[in-house]
Amino acid sequence: MKSVSKNYTKTEINRTWKIKVSGLVNGVRVNILVGVDYLLRLVNNSWERLQKMVRRAFASQTFKCECKIYNGPKVTFYQY
Repeated sequence: MKSVSKNYTKTEINRTWKIKVSGLVNGVRVNILVGVDYLLRLVNNSWERLQKMVRRAFASQTFKCECKIYNGPKVTFYQY
């Protein structure tokens, strides 16, 4: 039986999490807070990959959840 996973909206993600990106993005070192739109551009406009990271963040029982994009920047979700 296949499990049904919830899809979160951009508004719901932005209201629940502060999203920080740190590391190298296109050869430039960044350490900034971003919204869902910028994060979506970082994962090459793949809504499925973004949803996978967000589901992981919602499932975590901690204040923050760290995910790494490929071999690039680290994305940290802070709940507030």
